[in-house]
Amino acid sequence: MYKKILCVDDDPITLMLSKKVLQKIEFSEIIDSVQNGEDALNYLSNCKVALDNDQNFILPEFIFLDLNMPIMGGWEFLDEIMENKYGEYFPDLKVIVLSSTIDPKDIEKSKSYPMVLDFLSKPISRELLEGLK
Repeated sequence: MYKKILCVDDDPITLMLSKKVLQKIEFSEIIDSVQNGEDALNYLSNCKVALDNDQNFILPEFIFLDLNMPIMGGWEFLDEIMENKYGEYFPDLKVIVLSSTIDPKDIEKSKSYPMVLDFLSKPISRELLEGLK
């Protein structure tokens, strides 16, 4: 079981279903969520501040990331992570892209980001997560 994960998706129903599946299979103790990439960057910035103040602060070990969201989508979020050296604070951060589309171009593009472990189709399920445990 992981300590903490972050789900990034603009659809409240998808977030609710994802949390239920993650809780049911005991994937993580803490499941945080935000609704777009900008909120996710703010979340990570707050984690940086908390980590500076408390070395025992628990960082998210996984981010489940939707691609198509308003304000800031998944690709923009990943670009921002790469450009602004979030890796210095989150060297072990792993991202799982969750998308309702299975466009081969998106799958290939996701491979260009070193923190992206996999590209999975929505909805999240026990079977999809078994390989990550």
